[in-house]
Amino acid sequence: MKRLLACLLSLLPAAQAVAHPHVFVDTTLRVVLDENQRVTGIELHWAYDEFFTLMLLEDMGLDPDGDGVLTEDELAILQGFELDNWPEDFEGDIYLYDDGRKLAPGTPEPRGVTVEDGRILSAHFRPLEPVAADGLEILQYDPSYYVAYTLDPEITVPAPCRAEIVAADLDAAEAAVQAELMRVPEDQFEVLEVGIHYADRIMLTCEPYS
Repeated sequence: MKRLLACLLSLLPAAQAVAHPHVFVDTTLRVVLDENQRVTGIELHWAYDEFFTLMLLEDMGLDPDGDGVLTEDELAILQGFELDNWPEDFEGDIYLYDDGRKLAPGTPEPRGVTVEDGRILSAHFRPLEPVAADGLEILQYDPSYYVAYTLDPEITVPAPCRAEIVAADLDAAEAAVQAELMRVPEDQFEVLEVGIHYADRIMLTCEPYS
């Protein structure tokens, strides 16, 4: 996947290449808790847009007949495609904070992949050293904003915990992007890390056991 993203990026004009998203992903999150209301991991389900799906399948030589139906062998090749060659410093576009302290999820584990209605649907799990769920903050975003994530409001969290979403201020985000673009000369390429401005914030709260 990273090879394809690099190829697509190279076709775009300098600063504008990273000013707006070019891959769109619908994301659904499932928070895993232990018996002590501690988060032990996050399961992420990603649904890629149709254009990216088409480009990726062509790049990997899959679905040559273009019918959108992959064989079991093709699905096996596709399995974990976004996890291949995972760089040590790549955070997987998922960020967790415990009272302002940034947490470090573990190595991703593939949880399946399929293609439905022209879109790749994939899932993976990020383990986490157990941490209290109450007050945990979660953000899903690409710092460069090359990939735009749309968060499903139905976040799965076992009771008595629940998730509240604080939506991003899109007007403020656009203003921040424009300010960043203004400082970059048109003939220069620079990765603008503006994705956080578009990120919804997920706050976990838990009721005490009765």
